Amino acid sequence: MRFSLLGSGSRGNATLVAAGDTLLLIDCGFSLRETTERLARLNVAPNMLTAILVTHEHDDHISGIGALARKHDIPVWLTGGTLRSAAGPLGELPAVRVFSNHDSFVVGDICIQPVAVPHDACEPCQFVFSDGDKRVGLLTDVGHVTPHIRRMVSGVHALLVEFNHDEFMLRQGPYPESLKQRISGALGHLSNEQSAALLTEIDVTRLQHLVALHLSQQNNHPDIVRQTAAAALGCTPDWIAVADQDLGQGWCEVTALR
Repeated sequence: MRFSLLGSGSRGNATLVAAGDTLLLIDCGFSLRETTERLARLNVAPNMLTAILVTHEHDDHISGIGALARKHDIPVWLTGGTLRSAAGPLGELPAVRVFSNHDSFVVGDICIQPVAVPHDACEPCQFVFSDGDKRVGLLTDVGHVTPHIRRMVSGVHALLVEFNHDEFMLRQGPYPESLKQRISGALGHLSNEQSAALLTEIDVTRLQHLVALHLSQQNNHPDIVRQTAAAALGCTPDWIAVADQDLGQGWCEVTALR
C-alpha cells in the first residue's frame, strides 16, 4: 500500500492512495492540465485512476474533478450532501456513486471507511483506507477533533493530517477578524496545537508515516509544524513530512502490519 500528494493547501488539494491494482484520487483542486502534469511527476497517467473520492465541496478540493472525470471516464464517489452542494461546479459526471458517512465501502482492492468531520460544508468527510493489512488515515479540513475522529484514526500505519495554522501567527496575522474566527472556529481548520494534541491521544505505535497537510502560507511555517509534531510523537523533526502546495509529496510505502 502506498500514498502520495499532488499538492496540499488553499490553492489546491489532491491525494493518491494505491493498493494492488487500485489507484484512488481523493479530491482534485487543480485544472485538468495541471492535474495531468502533477500526476506525471508521480509516474501516473489519468487513465490509471480507478475512482475519484470527494471529501467536501470547497473549490480547492473539487475544481478539477468534473473535467478530469469526464475526459477519462472516471467514477466519482461522494456523500449525498456533497453531491447536492457541488452539483453545479462538478457538472455532469460519467458515473456517480453516493456513499454514507456511516458505512464503509470497497473500491477494487481498497476498503474505505468514511469519517464524518466538523467543517463548514454540507456532509463533509475524511477517510481511512485499508488493504486488509495496513491502514492509512486522511484527515484535513476539520474544525475540531471529535471522539469519533480519534477512534477512527487510532492505530493507523500512516496519517496525513492537517496542520493548518499556528494559533499565535493567526491571531497576529493580516487576515480580517471574521476570517480568523472562521479558520479557528469549531467548523474551520485544525491548528498545529490541535493536531499535536490528537497525536498524543491516539495509538501511534504502528505509525510509519506522518505527513502534515494544508499549511497556511500566511499563518504557519514548516519548521514550526515539524517541531510541534515531533514533540508530540517524541521523535526528531526531520521524521515529520510536510506536504508542499506546489510539489506535493512523493510516494510513501506502507509496509506489512507490525
